[in-house]
Amino acid sequence: MVPGYGGGTLADLPGSLLAALGMRAPNPLALEPAERVCLFLVDGLGAELLRAHADAAPFLASLRDRTLTAGFPTTTVTSLCSLGTGLTPGEHGMLGLMLAVPGAGHLFNCLRWTLPDGQTMDPYAWQPAETVYERATRAGIDSVYVAPAEFEGTGLTRAVYRGVRYVAAESADERVARVHEAMRRGPAHVTVYYGDLDAAGHMTGWGSEEWLRRLGVVDGMAQRIAEGLPPGSAFYVTADHGMVNAGEKVDAECVPELTAGVAMLGGEARARHVYAEPGAAGQVLETWRGIFEGKAWVVSREEAVESGWFGPRVRDAWLERIGDVVAVPHTDLAITAPSNHPVEAIFTGYHGSLTAAELNVPLLEVRT
Repeated sequence: MVPGYGGGTLADLPGSLLAALGMRAPNPLALEPAERVCLFLVDGLGAELLRAHADAAPFLASLRDRTLTAGFPTTTVTSLCSLGTGLTPGEHGMLGLMLAVPGAGHLFNCLRWTLPDGQTMDPYAWQPAETVYERATRAGIDSVYVAPAEFEGTGLTRAVYRGVRYVAAESADERVARVHEAMRRGPAHVTVYYGDLDAAGHMTGWGSEEWLRRLGVVDGMAQRIAEGLPPGSAFYVTADHGMVNAGEKVDAECVPELTAGVAMLGGEARARHVYAEPGAAGQVLETWRGIFEGKAWVVSREEAVESGWFGPRVRDAWLERIGDVVAVPHTDLAITAPSNHPVEAIFTGYHGSLTAAELNVPLLEVRT
């Protein structure tokens, strides 16, 4: 599967939300006008996952539903940036979790916003595009982001959410209350984030008892937000990606054939960016293809770009952020790297690939 850029991906949602608020913006999702909009972003709530456990989320299951696709890779940093800019990954440059800094010889963690040896990355340099929140604020719309205090002021927040009025809120009840306050102030574009469902899926697997408990929290939050909205509001629920539970893991650092000619291993377990040593890209591609035949799509950088994985176009400045080889499992395989990413290696649930379980996300709607 390739994301349906331009006709139903997360990158198409921000423009449609602005258009619904009366701003001059494309509206590819044909959202109806509203005086104020609220987007509930649930990390890890894939459309296939929600349908499989609709009984655990009766309110969400009752809502008008359509399916969008995330961009590639199906990971938080990429999707948040698409939602924050309305651009495809190839345009905004957040092309994966762990990316090479061109010419620097090291990786950059786009989620934790960390570099080796205490170096820093300027959010405006790494992601220079204007955000939809900046546009909304200029138009006199209160642009609000409700999320835990720990994310306020981080590099990722400044890269993808600049222009928002950040409202820190910890518990589910507190987040619901802050949303209602923001939605009553006048024209508003409010986003509320919940990340614990994704965390539960990583550690115990989607569909596990803990995951289902968190899904129940999400369902309750959505119902309470919807019930407290003022007239003229549009409320949407979506996600940044879905998830699969790993049935097989391969430690790419312990298989000699997989390390030969490899300078750096980036991306994540379901969307590996493999950076080759000079002159070794062809051999690395051949080797990885042979080892993962029947289990993963393994393509060159050029093939991934030409196939439209990152969107219709990838800016020239971003090309070297992409691995010389991109390995994307289509079975339940996770390609781990325990010495560099020890926590990821012990996960149960993973995302990043182009399977329906990871790519499809819901767009649920309530109007008042």
